[in-house]
Amino acid sequence: MEIENGSKWVKFDLMERFMRDVFKGIGVPAADAAVCAEVLITADKLGIDSHGVSRLKPIYYDRIKQGIQLPKTKFGIMKDTPTTAVIDGHNGMGHVIAKRAMELAIKKAKKYGLGMTAVRNSTHYGIAGYHTLLAAKAGMIGITGTNARPSVAPTFGVENMMGTNPLTFALPTDEKFPFLLDCATSITQRGKIEVYAKLGKKMPKGWVIDEKGGSKTDSRAVLTDLIKGTAALTPLGGVGEDLGGYKGYGYCAVVEILSAALQDGAYMKQLLGYDKKGNKVPYPLGHFFLAIDIGHFVPLASFKRTAGKILRELRASKKMPGAKRIYTAGEKEYLAWQYRKNKGVPVNKETQRELLAMREELGLKRYKFPF
Repeated sequence: MEIENGSKWVKFDLMERFMRDVFKGIGVPAADAAVCAEVLITADKLGIDSHGVSRLKPIYYDRIKQGIQLPKTKFGIMKDTPTTAVIDGHNGMGHVIAKRAMELAIKKAKKYGLGMTAVRNSTHYGIAGYHTLLAAKAGMIGITGTNARPSVAPTFGVENMMGTNPLTFALPTDEKFPFLLDCATSITQRGKIEVYAKLGKKMPKGWVIDEKGGSKTDSRAVLTDLIKGTAALTPLGGVGEDLGGYKGYGYCAVVEILSAALQDGAYMKQLLGYDKKGNKVPYPLGHFFLAIDIGHFVPLASFKRTAGKILRELRASKKMPGAKRIYTAGEKEYLAWQYRKNKGVPVNKETQRELLAMREELGLKRYKFPF
């Protein structure tokens, strides 16, 4: 696994401690700061660099300083039944809200077999897979989805209407790693474009379209155009119907509906982050979490064995000419961790500058980085 020129490795424990102190430095309580840092460092450990330390400043630090995200989280249970709950996050820290919401779903599932929670007025909750892995570690199937600020155009459209809206699953297996499918319902996610922009890389054609349906590849320009509404991501499958773009569009819409309608929350253009006068306002995101206790169906060991056999048979199937191997979901994340566990987080040049700026602003000069 190569890293970009100019990137530097930073040990995981150092980076996690730094992020924890950054969150505390801008008003996040210590216990919550630990959760936020853990979610971000988990992304980097799994090789999901689009949702790790690179998002510390632009997504969380800056929004808290701008007053559009609250550092102290008020977790309000608005409706509660034996198997379900509706939660209001009051624009607090999405990582904290989501973790508690999934833990509540797991608690209900342990007793009744199924537990589901829906959240309104939350904020960006990091990698969705972190929260589903909580269920997998508890011997359950974990499912989550979230809406986001508009980025994605519907099939045959060019206007960014929906978020990248991941639909994420995790389940235990008898292998060294769980099955983890954590991906957007768009052809790529905004976070990956942010990484490309930081690295000065052009995007592949087909990821983003302009108002006439033409492809855009300038990653830095696209981030601005997405905000202006003059560019849109394509749904999973791409432009039109020939390669199944309507399927990605459909799944994206499912997540949008479940993230908003189950808890009477905001959706689509209500999540732009600006009021009618152009002032920045919170992104009142919605999430849903489902935990399914496998033991209520079959013995956990039996499920894990069958799941593992399915994955191994898939990987052992006939390969395409020139292909070295077939992967199954969660495998690349496991391999990334095996490669990185003694190296740390690869930090690109722009993120290096952001870390140094936060260190200076918060007086955290005791932290020494290799850049």
